[in-house]
Amino acid sequence: MELISGLPEDVARDCLIRVSYEQFPAVTAACKGWNTEIQSPEFRRRRRVTGNTQKILVTAQARFDSDTCGGLLVKATTNPVYRLSVFEPETGNWSELTMPPEFDSGSGLPMFCQIAGVGYELVVMGGWDPESWKASNSVFIYNFLSATWRRGADMPGGPRTFFACTSDQDRTVYVAGGHDEEKNALKSALAYDVANDEWVPLPDMARERDECKAVFRGGAGKLRVVGGYCTEMQGRFERSAEEFDVDTWQWGPVEEEFLDCGTCPRTCLDGGDAMYMCRGGDVVALQGNTWQTVAKVPSEIRNVACMGAWERSLLLIGSSGFGEPHMGFLLDLKSGKWAKLVSPQDYTGHVQSYCLLEI
Repeated sequence: MELISGLPEDVARDCLIRVSYEQFPAVTAACKGWNTEIQSPEFRRRRRVTGNTQKILVTAQARFDSDTCGGLLVKATTNPVYRLSVFEPETGNWSELTMPPEFDSGSGLPMFCQIAGVGYELVVMGGWDPESWKASNSVFIYNFLSATWRRGADMPGGPRTFFACTSDQDRTVYVAGGHDEEKNALKSALAYDVANDEWVPLPDMARERDECKAVFRGGAGKLRVVGGYCTEMQGRFERSAEEFDVDTWQWGPVEEEFLDCGTCPRTCLDGGDAMYMCRGGDVVALQGNTWQTVAKVPSEIRNVACMGAWERSLLLIGSSGFGEPHMGFLLDLKSGKWAKLVSPQDYTGHVQSYCLLEI
């Protein structure tokens, strides 16, 4: 059966790889041939090689209300409602994903949940129930090809909060550190095979690391866990980091002075050519063993919520202060210039977690 009637197979495939990710559910439902083609690893490879993949930023973002007098205010409540927002850097479009059926009660996503992208799927895990404030080890997976949710296997080892979370962008999500229900910092780490719905324990890290940040270095096949603090330190962040080699299944030695200063590492990311993070009012990059300033954070932003990187560009989202609307800026790393993004009012709420996907 022909993929597209009257067209050679290679031409038909060239047409399909140009389909927007938003149209994938309709295309896969149109016929078995298209569904088989789009689900195949070769389709994803061709889409990437030909430069037809689409990069999106997914955030767990708070909804906000407008002030009745006409002024725009973010509602800084003790129990904000979080939903999944999607930003497309190439078009500037914002949209909202449907919620898992379990979260349709109006209370929103779990507080402090973590999200990660794997292939065509988004993984939402952990967090606190927004009504009972009880910690959860639940896992939910959204498939962009079918626009459907499914329940994944719970994180083993009991509920953990403020853990680090990242992925290899292919099939595995990594979880490290955080703290248990007694607020004891953890040194344990896990790997989740999304396709097989299986959790595998990693060897323990050398240090307890609450509120650490995990970064997967795809080219090296290594998981780096940065910063955090042990139980006794309670919020006094370390400068150290340690790295797990996926091939040898071993942790390397602790890098005691990986960061220049003890600070929250939540903005730390792998930009492909270097690691980046926000430190104070600067955007810094790790060049060799030294962190160097590459740009000043825009003056409108005092609190940075998230950073993303792709194709010599950095995306930064933050606010001027607590309860203020969030705004985005895009940094051209070549010119060093910032461009402010247009954010619809509905997408200026607080961002608690985020991830980048290439679909």
